[in-house]
Amino acid sequence: MFLRLLYQFPTWLQRLYRGVVWRMNPSSKVVYLTFDDGPIPECTPHVLDILARYGVKASFFMVGENAERYPDLLQRVRAEGHTVGNHTYHHMRGHQTCTKLYIKDAQKGAEVLQTSLFRPPHGRMTYSQKKAIRQLGNTIYLWDVLTHDYNPKYTPEKMLAIVQHFTRNGSIIVFHDSLKSKERMLKVLPHVIEWLQNQGYSLQPLPNP
Repeated sequence: MFLRLLYQFPTWLQRLYRGVVWRMNPSSKVVYLTFDDGPIPECTPHVLDILARYGVKASFFMVGENAERYPDLLQRVRAEGHTVGNHTYHHMRGHQTCTKLYIKDAQKGAEVLQTSLFRPPHGRMTYSQKKAIRQLGNTIYLWDVLTHDYNPKYTPEKMLAIVQHFTRNGSIIVFHDSLKSKERMLKVLPHVIEWLQNQGYSLQPLPNP
C-alpha cells in the first residue's frame, strides 16, 4: 500500500478529494501523457519531436510566465495538436499561498494560455482554492500515475517500471518538461510510448471542454 501511494493514489483517497479528474474512462484502452512546468527551449522542443516521431498527442500544463517568455513554444504545442493546460502563472504552491493571491495568479495564467484546463503545481491546493478554480469554469486534472522524473534517485529504468506496473485504462501519466527532469524524462519517454503502444493503448490529449 505504501509503495502504491508513491506512484498512484488509491480510489478511496481520490474520492476524498472530489471535484478533480484523476483518471479518464476506465472502459476505454486510452491513456493520457501530460507534461508539467514548461514550456522551456531546453526541453519542450525535444518532447514535441519525440511525440511527433511516434504520432502521439499529449497535454502540456504550462507555467504562464514561461509561455509568455516563449510564445513560439506555446504556438508550436497547439499547432501540433496537443492540449494546453494552466499550471498557474508563477508556479504557485497552493498550501503556502492565500486563496485570493492564488486565484489571481491562476487567472493570469489562464489569460496567457487561453485554457480552462487546470492542474495545481505539486498537485496540491486548499479546499477554498479548488472551489474557486472550479467556480471559474475550470476542469481540474491531477494524475493516475506519477513517474517521479524530477527525482534524481529515479533512473529511467525505474520510471519505465512504474509506468508498466501502474498504468491502466484511462490513466493520466505525469512527466515534467523542466530542467530538473530533462535528462531522465527524455531518455525514458520513447520507451514509455513504445511500451504503451505495444500494449494496445491509444495515446490522446486530455479533452478541453
